[in-house]
Amino acid sequence: MRILLIEDEKPAVKRLLKLLEDYFPKSEFISDLDTVKKSINWFQSHTAPDLIFCDIQLADGISFEIFETIKLSTPIIFTTAYDQYAIKAFQVNAIDYLLKPIDPEELKRAIEKFKQQNLNPNLDLSLLQKLISSEKQTYKNRFLVKFGEKIQSISAKEIAFFFSEERVTFLQTEEGKKYVLDSTLEQVESQVDPSQFFRINRKYLCSYQSISDIFTYSNSRLKIKLQNCQDEDILISREKVSDFKNWLDG
Repeated sequence: MRILLIEDEKPAVKRLLKLLEDYFPKSEFISDLDTVKKSINWFQSHTAPDLIFCDIQLADGISFEIFETIKLSTPIIFTTAYDQYAIKAFQVNAIDYLLKPIDPEELKRAIEKFKQQNLNPNLDLSLLQKLISSEKQTYKNRFLVKFGEKIQSISAKEIAFFFSEERVTFLQTEEGKKYVLDSTLEQVESQVDPSQFFRINRKYLCSYQSISDIFTYSNSRLKIKLQNCQDEDILISREKVSDFKNWLDG
């Protein structure tokens, strides 16, 4: 039996492997996938595993993107930091969600469901995304930033976009002022209202107001221009174009 773990936190991988070895002592574990991109590439060149454990939020995006790109019938057990109410809501789909850090008893229950073939492989990703959005309705209205020796609070309404550069996350206002943030871009993405901000690619998370131009580009991609941004090569991948258009049409 082959079991695939998709997780970007190494301690979480080690803990889950240790727990799973008791239930699947003779199984092969694949545990070196930590991003959406790596996972998609892996599925494109390997046969599907028998069971998948997958974190919802990975270093480069939400793991649902993997299964929207790669069509699988493999049962999936998600691990997530969302609270227990959301988990109970997700379970109406007969797919298990384990709260991190994983409770051994909850893991045992999920594995028993898998062995009894009670997991439903026809996962409704759009429904799950809506459930996550409805469960997490509180977003940050302000971001605390440092400017020299000063500390300043920037309203979310003033923010044009966030971007990452050399492992540093920046906030840029509509006036073109740039500030350093302590958070990663992935953390910021979970803190802002998704109706107001869209993750363009790995580097940019932008507001609707910051977009000055949109162009069609090769391979069904889009190229956009952000206000007060010198980057001329901001591309939206083919996989994200549909979501981006739906967001614009919001």
